[in-house]
Amino acid sequence: MAEKTLETLFHETLKDIYYAERKILKALPKMMKAATSPDLKAAFEKHRNETEGHVERLQQVFEISGKRAQGKTCDAIEGIISEGEEIMDDFKGQPALDAGLASAAQAVEHYEIARYGTLARWAGELGMADAQKLLITTMREEEATDKALTTLAENKLNPTAKAA
Repeated sequence: MAEKTLETLFHETLKDIYYAERKILKALPKMMKAATSPDLKAAFEKHRNETEGHVERLQQVFEISGKRAQGKTCDAIEGIISEGEEIMDDFKGQPALDAGLASAAQAVEHYEIARYGTLARWAGELGMADAQKLLITTMREEEATDKALTTLAENKLNPTAKAA
């Protein structure tokens, strides 16, 4: 069996987040359609556009690391997206739907923030400064999306769900 190094772990984790980002690209249009809040729909649209850029950056990171861009099934994102689909089904037509969708989206963001933070740190330790910069850029975008979702939930979505 070949020795598994930090570089191996980096590459396996990179495949994981690549799969996750591509899966998120497929889930966001469904979430946009399910959302009733125009602000939430706009947030999902904005993040879909950003996610396309995240996929492109990941392809660059694969290139920098000398590997072919490929994903591997990410059980974590499968579970998080499944929970979001449950919210869409269970709360369809209900006042708490948008608050639930924002919460599901934040679960995705938190997963991504954790992955990108780890990958950026490992890229630095592996001497891949260019890859590290790309990963940090994406992590910061994920953090900004999370913050925007928090603000939207606190100021509009949660009060609307509570008042109903």
